[in-house]
Amino acid sequence: MTDFRLAPAIAGAFPDTLIALVTATGVCGHDPWPRTTAALEDLEQQLADGTWQPADETDPRIEAWHAAYRSFGTNPRRIRPSVDALGRRFAKKGTLPRINPVVDSYNGVSVQHGLPAGAFDLDHVTGDIDIRHADGTESFTPLGEPDTVENPKPGEIIYADTTGVLTRHWNHRDAHRTRVTEDSTHVAFVLETLRAPDDGHLLKAAAEELQGLLALHAEQTAVYYLGPAQSRVTV
Repeated sequence: MTDFRLAPAIAGAFPDTLIALVTATGVCGHDPWPRTTAALEDLEQQLADGTWQPADETDPRIEAWHAAYRSFGTNPRRIRPSVDALGRRFAKKGTLPRINPVVDSYNGVSVQHGLPAGAFDLDHVTGDIDIRHADGTESFTPLGEPDTVENPKPGEIIYADTTGVLTRHWNHRDAHRTRVTEDSTHVAFVLETLRAPDDGHLLKAAAEELQGLLALHAEQTAVYYLGPAQSRVTV
């Protein structure tokens, strides 16, 4: 069991934070996931037809993350929130990346709903996970760069377990150690908003959509919600 904890300082600074935790156990990542494939192809067709566009930095959902990044000293136009970066790439290339069915599922849900998303292979997490300010001593190895070690700036918001940092700049980039691959069988996904009064329904719809995609290829799934009113969740 893993606890996710939202630090009081984060809850106080961002009182409208709401994070959906979607968990899946017994995941079959090597199988084809036709519903995920169809969902991504449908989004790509909508973009091509001009009937839908990814949320950009003029959208209130993205604007809120840009303001949050600036508050802890990160320039969001240089280091972008994950959903912002993914949406920009999608709008430019016309296609979403294909990593593996599990990652593709949350990427599709993320860009469709304009909400940052990430995932951790819980078999590679040590201890519990805290969403907190960095003190500057933590280490982070970026996804895809196993020989690189970075140190988050003091005050930067991070996800961290007892070994190190799992996500820098709140949701900009995940760590290599806890990356989700085809072999991952026990995974926790996060979907986030800073505008719960306005976008709470959107977050819940996105979480249910992701759970529906996962449930077809996992033994068990569940959804939990983390925020100032419920700052600790065991998954």
